[in-house]
Amino acid sequence: MLKIYNTLTQKKDEFIPVHDGKVGMYVCGPTVYNYIHIGNARPFIVFDVVRRYLKFKGYKVTYVQNLTDIDDKMINKAKEMGTTVKEVAERFIAEYFKDADALGIERADVHPRATEHIKEIIELIKKLEEKGYAYKIDGDVYYDISKFKEYGKLSHQKIEELQAGARIEVNDKKRNPLDFALWKAYKEGEPYWESPWGKGRPGWHIECSAMSMKYLGETLDIHAGGADLIFPHHENEIAQSEAATGKPFVKYFMHNGYLFIDKEKMSKSLGNILTVREMLQRYPKEIFRYFMLSAAHYRNPINFSDEQLQAAKGALERLYNAQTLFGEKYSKDNFRSVLNKEDEEMLANIEKFKVEFEGAMDDDFNIPLAIASLFNFVKDVNKYIEKDDFAKEPMEKIKQTFDTYLKLLGIQKEEKEEILEKDILELIEKRQKARAEKNWTEADRIRDKLLEMGIVLEDTKDGVRWKKKI
Repeated sequence: MLKIYNTLTQKKDEFIPVHDGKVGMYVCGPTVYNYIHIGNARPFIVFDVVRRYLKFKGYKVTYVQNLTDIDDKMINKAKEMGTTVKEVAERFIAEYFKDADALGIERADVHPRATEHIKEIIELIKKLEEKGYAYKIDGDVYYDISKFKEYGKLSHQKIEELQAGARIEVNDKKRNPLDFALWKAYKEGEPYWESPWGKGRPGWHIECSAMSMKYLGETLDIHAGGADLIFPHHENEIAQSEAATGKPFVKYFMHNGYLFIDKEKMSKSLGNILTVREMLQRYPKEIFRYFMLSAAHYRNPINFSDEQLQAAKGALERLYNAQTLFGEKYSKDNFRSVLNKEDEEMLANIEKFKVEFEGAMDDDFNIPLAIASLFNFVKDVNKYIEKDDFAKEPMEKIKQTFDTYLKLLGIQKEEKEEILEKDILELIEKRQKARAEKNWTEADRIRDKLLEMGIVLEDTKDGVRWKKKI
C-alpha cells in the first residue's frame, strides 16, 4: 500500500487517486529567465522518480510541468539583454530542456506555457470576480484572501501569523497585505494582452491554477514542488482554485526539502549559485542524480559539497562494478537448467530485494532506503557469482532486476564509445573556426557535443584546454 506524506494533512495518507488507475500529477516548472541551478534540479529529479515509480506500480500517469514565460524576472532579464521577453523565454526554455535531458529527467506529457493560456487565465479571473473573490483597482485585479475562510490551510498558519512573517509585496492599493495579483495592469515597455480590465498580463499564481485544471481537471491527484512554494504560491493556488470551482483543488501536496552548498543556502550575495550546466562539467549526471536521490529523504534538506559528491561517486562505482562483473559472468552463457540450493537461495533473495525496495518506496518514497536495499541485493549477487556455476533462471532474473530498478531510479550506466584524441582535437578545431567566424550557435553546439562525450573545455589565454570529466 503506497502512502504519501501530504503537506495538506501533515501525515502519511494512503494513496487513492481520484480516478481508479489514473494519476494526474502537476509539478511546478522553471521561470525561464536563466539557466537552472542545482537547487532547481532537486524537485525535477525527485518527482521524476515519483512519476516513474507510479508508472511501475501500474498507474496511467499524466504528468504536467509548466513553464513560466512571463513575470517580472523575465521582463528585467529582457531589458538586461536588450531583447524581448519572448526571445528570452525561447532561449532559456531550450536551455532548460538541455539541462533536464542531461540529468535523465523524462519530459512531461504536457509543458504548458503561461503566455499560451491567457484565455484560460482570463476566464478563471472572471469567474473569481463574479463570485466576489476578486476586486479591481486601477487596472490591477487582486484576490481578496479575507473571502476564503480556509486561507492558510496548506502552510498551517493563521492569517495574522502569515502577515507577520511573510515576505510579501508592499502595495498601498490592496485591501489586505496578503491579497495577491491575479492580473497586472500594463506598464510602458512590458508585454501585454487585452482583457476585460484593460491591457495587462497575468500574475504568477493564477497561471498554475488555470493550466493544471485545463489538463488534469478541477481536482489534481498530486501537486508537487520545492518547500519554498508552500507559501505563498501553493497556498494562493488553493485559494483561487477552490473559490472558483467549489471543489478540493489537490488531494496530495508533496514538497521536497532545500539544498545547501557547503552548509549555506545558495544566494547571489554569497556568490555560491551553481548551475546544473557548471555542475555537469565537474561530475557525470549519474553521480549527481545518485547524490540527489541517496543523500537524504526527499522531504529533508541536503548539503551539496565535493566531499558528498565524491562519496556518491564511490558508492555508484561499487554498484556499477558489481553490474559489470555480473555482465561478464552472464555473457559466458554456460548456464545449468537444473536448480540447486544456491540457485534457490538467489531466487529467494531477488524476491526479498523486491519486497524491501518497493516497501521503502511505498513508505512516502523513501528512496535512500530503497537504494540501501539495492546494495544488499548486490552483496547477494556477488556471493552467488563467486563460483562459475550458475542456473539460467536466477541469472536471467538478476539481469532483469538490475535493468528494471536502476532504470526506475534513472541511474542506469550509460555505455560511452571510446573517444579518440584525434576526434576531440578535430572538434575543437571546428569550434575555434566557428568562434572566429562569430558563429556562436555552432560553437556552443560543438562544446555541448564534447560535453556529452565527457570532454570539458577550458578557454584560456594560451588557447583551449580539454580534459575528461571525473
